[in-house]
Amino acid sequence: MPASTYQVDEGFSFMRGYSEKLYNRSCKVMPGGVSSPIRAFSPYPSFISRGEGGMMCDVDGNEMIDLCLGYGPLILGHGHPAVFEAVMRQANQGMLFGAPSVQELEMAEKLMKRTPCADMVRLANSGTEATMHAIRLARGFTGRNGIVKMSGGFHGAHDALLVRPGSAAMERCIPGSSGVPEDAVRNTLLAEYNDLEGMSELLTKNDDIAAVILEPVMGNCGLILPEEGYLEGLRAITEENGVLLIFDEVITGLRLAPGGAQESFGVIPDICTMGKAIGGGLPAGAVLGKEEIMSLISPAGSVYVAGTFSGNPMTSAAGNAVMNHLDATTYRTLDAKGRKLADAIRDMVSDRGMNACVNQIGSMFQLFIGRDEVTNHAQAQECDAEAFRSLFLGLLDNGVYLPPSQYETNFLCTEHHQNHIDKVVEAFDTTIREVVRSA
Repeated sequence: MPASTYQVDEGFSFMRGYSEKLYNRSCKVMPGGVSSPIRAFSPYPSFISRGEGGMMCDVDGNEMIDLCLGYGPLILGHGHPAVFEAVMRQANQGMLFGAPSVQELEMAEKLMKRTPCADMVRLANSGTEATMHAIRLARGFTGRNGIVKMSGGFHGAHDALLVRPGSAAMERCIPGSSGVPEDAVRNTLLAEYNDLEGMSELLTKNDDIAAVILEPVMGNCGLILPEEGYLEGLRAITEENGVLLIFDEVITGLRLAPGGAQESFGVIPDICTMGKAIGGGLPAGAVLGKEEIMSLISPAGSVYVAGTFSGNPMTSAAGNAVMNHLDATTYRTLDAKGRKLADAIRDMVSDRGMNACVNQIGSMFQLFIGRDEVTNHAQAQECDAEAFRSLFLGLLDNGVYLPPSQYETNFLCTEHHQNHIDKVVEAFDTTIREVVRSA
């Protein structure tokens, strides 16, 4: 549905005067006033003063149910006692050693035991680092140069994968940012998510492809789920062509199951990357995979991977605490909450006659405005981003904080209880009725 068919009601207001002052101050010292572009929105972003459980409070005292959760890491919510105690205990013992620690070893062991594809683990500091290392590793193992990514897939801000979104497979990629040379993406090809025929054709016609990298559940152009048989088919196609399959589970790792999306769907990649939730709120990343591949990482092999803060004891302590508190019951509960909330929002938009759909899996969901189905990036681009902005601002005014973009994913945590779910449903109802409306 065109953006012009929705508008923001006049008269709603924010109690965020101090946030505005801080934002104006911030713009003088930080480009755009933020440290990452996804945090910015008009008229100015909320400056958060504290978080507790499933809630956040801004500098003006406005309390909000947090469905952003740091863009996914906080699966146990803000300030979980077990995570807090583990981090404080480690801080008293030492924050950084530049040498191996027991916490680091235990984190690697826990990740390996949980993740189906993992024979070995190399810890890193972020999802961006993890995917960068994974690509280098795939190229080193295969001796090939090409990488296939999905249109709309985001795998961090390193040059090789920072390409302009597009839907035409086999087209040469164009850098998606100033400062990225065309040569940096000359070996990057695009495919469309959920399109097995296109992927088969692409790999058949290109014999220099080292790996296909994708989010098994796309979380960076809204939430897009794999169609039935897609991941299984992709696994078969890559194996037939001698191409490594990399699952970017930076978002889905620990989110959907102890072993991430690969456990949920029963499809095992050659390599996977993780981040976000495995750090319990501290910066974290990991590359996991089969021993014959991982053994090429330095110092055991010739693929150079390093980082001063990789596997640092603070992050490892937090990650271990998170994994100790995630069990089968936790995931069943989170999935039930996600389904209940998604169903309520679906009923709501249907009752209001909105052209919209809700995609949900586990504790992740997103409302797409303007289409009744979204299964790939091209369809997501057809959605009404301006209407979603109206929804975001209206929900913020009604005490619910989402990621401020149609092309992000919303999250629930263990500390979102029934009263939070009820308030979120009420806020969506109010916002859809009063803020996002047909012109």
